[in-house]
Amino acid sequence: MADENDLLYVGRSEEQTPGPGFPSAPPPLYTCTLTPELEAKAREELQEKPEWRLRDVQALRDMVLKEQPNLRTRLDDAFLLRFLRARKFDYDRALQLLLNYHCSRRAWPEVFADLRPSTVRHVLDLGFLSVLPQPDPHGRYILCLRPGKWKPNDYPFVDNIRAIYLTLEKLIQPEETQVNGIVILADYSGVGLSQASSLGPFLAKKVVGILQDGFPIRIKAVNIINEPRIFKGIFAIIKPFLKEKMAERFVLHGSDLSSLHRSIPRAVLPEEYGGVLGRLDASAWSQTLLDSELEFVVEFCQPDPLEGVVLPDSMLFEGEQGGAQCEDVYRGLRSQLYYCY
Repeated sequence: MADENDLLYVGRSEEQTPGPGFPSAPPPLYTCTLTPELEAKAREELQEKPEWRLRDVQALRDMVLKEQPNLRTRLDDAFLLRFLRARKFDYDRALQLLLNYHCSRRAWPEVFADLRPSTVRHVLDLGFLSVLPQPDPHGRYILCLRPGKWKPNDYPFVDNIRAIYLTLEKLIQPEETQVNGIVILADYSGVGLSQASSLGPFLAKKVVGILQDGFPIRIKAVNIINEPRIFKGIFAIIKPFLKEKMAERFVLHGSDLSSLHRSIPRAVLPEEYGGVLGRLDASAWSQTLLDSELEFVVEFCQPDPLEGVVLPDSMLFEGEQGGAQCEDVYRGLRSQLYYCY
């Protein structure tokens, strides 16, 4: 096994510059970039002790090498820190998260095969998602989603998941995001029965599973605005798979945005967007992702990282088992969708 500093890493080249206000990729060799304030926050909220940081990283690296010697994963400090921070420096839980992170690729090949920004350009051009160039007052970048932009006849829903996953991969690179987390803001204007009925329980279970248990990011709030009556049915599909803490972070604002602006001030989310996200320009974030094509090719267009790995019994996904049970549940929930509509 090569030294962790010799492992392949492709960051932003000197010729590339980040978009306006967007986070840039970290340097190839780890150097802590946290401010004293963020170090104090990480100590309080994540049990991260700067004097023990590299010792903890080495402990996780040793666990990977001992327990999963065939796992093809990055072992550099910056990468492993993402998983330790996401699980508050609990070694066992961080290792489980790392395995889930790689397991999701095998469990959902429609999402992870050939995963790079150019393959989802149509999603980016549509304006389905964007990231606001400035973080909120708590230092959290805001991922904006507009589900109403997508029409089921345009392309498969999994393409939206691919674009979201690429965005999360880009957002998690800077250490500030690893400590502060992110906020999701979803504008449900224009969402109708055709979009809602495309999200069955089995698909919802996979999406929620990745976000909760398969990706090293802290989702601190999910703000839903302009939700139609049908959202009650949509949330009924998603909620059974949400952990209690995550479910509590969903906030429904309707069309009254006064409560939203208390957490995301107009300086970050200008009111002149019209419907908040109606005229939001997603081109800057799209270009940021497209400029990162090479690093995603290196990260995702490689042989199966789990080849030859013996996985624990409890992993993120259990293949397709449970699919029939999910569909039985969906038949019961579908009537709720029609009722809400």
